[in-house]
Amino acid sequence: MTPEDFDALFNGFSRTVFRLEALQTYTVGGAEAERLASFRAGRPRPQRNVATDPWLWRLAQSTIAGKRWSRAHIVDEPLSEYIRYELNGYLESQVVGEDIRIAVRGSQAALPDLQKDFLLFDGGTAMASGVSMRYDQEGHVLGFDLVTDRTELERYEKIRSLVMAAAVPLNTYLAVRSV
Repeated sequence: MTPEDFDALFNGFSRTVFRLEALQTYTVGGAEAERLASFRAGRPRPQRNVATDPWLWRLAQSTIAGKRWSRAHIVDEPLSEYIRYELNGYLESQVVGEDIRIAVRGSQAALPDLQKDFLLFDGGTAMASGVSMRYDQEGHVLGFDLVTDRTELERYEKIRSLVMAAAVPLNTYLAVRSV
């Protein structure tokens, strides 16, 4: 799947997009690498909002249009440095309408087995599609694979239901844990 094909999925979904994140570290580049470096140095995180960040603008526009974005991240505790950094970025996405939830890997028996990231677009509909996301051991993106097989999409839907039932809203997680 080309980067353009991947990007087009975010423009073409009709109702919902769900992202499962299971890794504890992602290797990032560009502006995000600069934000991570600031975090590591203890400097304030550069501000992102719909006027400065095209991703946040896209998210805001589609939520205004009635589309729902949700994400669940399965985390190991204690949290990795990257997850502590990422939780701050989630707050920016949450402000523009993304429903973000956190599941602690040890909180439910099936969660430890979930190790692969995916996206599910319009799950539970005839228009459903997915993306299997591949990473190396250091969290570098290796590629994305389009998923249209109904059996695999149903598996994604079951995983989404399982993880969302085990997860708590981002603000709840942040309120009970010091990160």
